[in-house]
Amino acid sequence: MTMPTDKTEAASAPSAPSKPPDPRAEAPKIHGDTGKPSALLKKWPSSPTRLPSIIVGVVVAAVAALSIWYLVRPQPLLVQGEVDATRLDIAARVDGRVAEIPVERGQDVAAGAVLVRIDNPETIAKNEQALAARIVAEAQLANINVGTRPEVIAARKAELERAQASVVLAQKTYDRVSQLAEHGNAPIARLDQATDSLHEDQRAVDQAQSAYDQAVNGYTKEEHEIAEANVGKAIADIKAVQSIIDQMVVYAPVASQVYQRNVEPGEYVSPGVPLVTLIDLNDLWIHFDLREDLVKTIKVGDRFDVRIPALADRRITVEVKLIATKGEYASWRATRATGDFDLRTFSIRAYPVDKVPELRPGMSAYLDWRARE
Repeated sequence: MTMPTDKTEAASAPSAPSKPPDPRAEAPKIHGDTGKPSALLKKWPSSPTRLPSIIVGVVVAAVAALSIWYLVRPQPLLVQGEVDATRLDIAARVDGRVAEIPVERGQDVAAGAVLVRIDNPETIAKNEQALAARIVAEAQLANINVGTRPEVIAARKAELERAQASVVLAQKTYDRVSQLAEHGNAPIARLDQATDSLHEDQRAVDQAQSAYDQAVNGYTKEEHEIAEANVGKAIADIKAVQSIIDQMVVYAPVASQVYQRNVEPGEYVSPGVPLVTLIDLNDLWIHFDLREDLVKTIKVGDRFDVRIPALADRRITVEVKLIATKGEYASWRATRATGDFDLRTFSIRAYPVDKVPELRPGMSAYLDWRARE
């Protein structure tokens, strides 16, 4: 077997790892370099970085600044209000059963639109009675205005003539009996009877004469006035019943929206009971309840912006038109142990400066009271 030579072994043996080059040895000479590394080459590998310290310092300063700002900044004072509108509770002045409600909740109605119809048969019957009474009164007045009929006058005249004839006969009978009684040929009782008959016939003549004069003269002035008064009373009764019938149909007083139906067809209602509730969308405002220590910074005519969450946080400019105190029950009471005093609550009404068709009663509104200006 042939043994390898030294050259072959040297060639096949692995080479020893080489040392990395020394940058100081390979650095170029600079203007009279004597073989020592330059100051630049000495500083570069040994200078530590300061970037982390700078970042930490900036973060600490920012946190301190934010903490101080959070402690000293003014706290917002959120005030919440509510959109409100004029509400009308429509009631009837009559009782009866609801016959029809031709409107629905949320419907816009014009002024004079029919809201409710009420059925009351008794009232309708009273109206017919009043109409009949008027016809009777007018007929009586017409009869009085025409006067006494000729046939009645003729009959009264005949009664007067008959009474006068009876007086003539009674007078003759009395004369004969009187003469006989003077000569003793007739009893005194017969004379008394003849005297009574004569007096009765004379009274009958007076009555017949009065009846005849009444028929000729017709009705008196007072009778005319009574007949005219009866006609006027009948007309007044008709108007009274008709006014009740007119109230059986309930109309909308203004253009508005139906907010609520309080009754349904078939229900019995009494006078004064609200049937339908309307809201006037042309008279909207935003209502706030504020303590009096906040009211001191506001006056009538001030304007500020509020946000409406129901309208995607839309900003609306409103103007204050009413500042009124509320009752004792709505007062905000302070803690007397701290030396404070009682504060009243005031009601604020702020109306939108520009019309907002989408605004509806019940929507919330809010603003930062301190930053409103």
